[in-house]
Amino acid sequence: MATTTVNGLELCYQRHGDPRDPCVLLVMGLGMQLIAWPDDFVEGLVEQGLQVVRFDNRDSGLSDKIEAGGQPSVVWAYVKSKLGLRVRSAYTLDDMADDALGLLSALDIGHAHVIGASMGGMIAQLMAARAPQRVLSLVSIMSSSSRRGLPGPTRAARQALMRRPKAGASRAELIDHMAATVRLLGSPAYPVPEKLLQQRIAAALDRGNCPQGVARQMMAIAASGSREALLPTITCPTLVIHGAQDILIPVECGIDTAALIPGAQLRVIEGMGHNLPPQLIERLLALIDAHVHGKMAAQLQPRQFA
Repeated sequence: MATTTVNGLELCYQRHGDPRDPCVLLVMGLGMQLIAWPDDFVEGLVEQGLQVVRFDNRDSGLSDKIEAGGQPSVVWAYVKSKLGLRVRSAYTLDDMADDALGLLSALDIGHAHVIGASMGGMIAQLMAARAPQRVLSLVSIMSSSSRRGLPGPTRAARQALMRRPKAGASRAELIDHMAATVRLLGSPAYPVPEKLLQQRIAAALDRGNCPQGVARQMMAIAASGSREALLPTITCPTLVIHGAQDILIPVECGIDTAALIPGAQLRVIEGMGHNLPPQLIERLLALIDAHVHGKMAAQLQPRQFA
């Protein structure tokens, strides 16, 4: 683990592989830490001849927390966003995209392939649209354009996100509470083995649990609005991956994202929900390998850092 200062914040990151190899930047989703990218996924990318950088977004893991943002009312923000009303937040997804680009600059990486999951996919989309000279290719996993009119989370998924553990819950009760949410949102055809699920949740809880940070990130999503107008400006090779059984960000959102980005390839995986189950890691790596090392990416000329 290492830290560096970006936009006045200390961001925690890990760098894997040979720094001389092309870089892949991994951007994780809502409330998730860099360890949410499975180690075998990271190792698989390194085996493909890539260096990998993964990091904790602001307000998560070991990166700085925006405590001045307080504890926002997520329920009220959700209602306002559905009504098309302005939502105020301590920061936006554009700020988080600036963090990711700033991290690349701090590590002296001029350009990178960018892979984002869920909220991380939204951040990655902004990076590709706003800094085309920095993004060699884009992979948007289980994400959305946030265009109005797209289906949202199912009622069960919304309730799971809003449900809070009881006051004074023990560590074991917190793990059980979080595990129930992960099971609900996960891939019905590819359940994560219970022992592994418990281990991952315990590791995340012990490393950097920050419920207020999750709420502030949710506010950032609500305040940032749609990327419908930006996505058609993306010029880099783009791959959109989405689970057919995603109840948090339904598959229609992935289909819409791919339709808005010129030339984007769409891969819908049956039985996949809103997670990266171990049974699908090899398949995801194969899709990314073909994308990053495929004909389109191979034709790209090295770009000057700006």
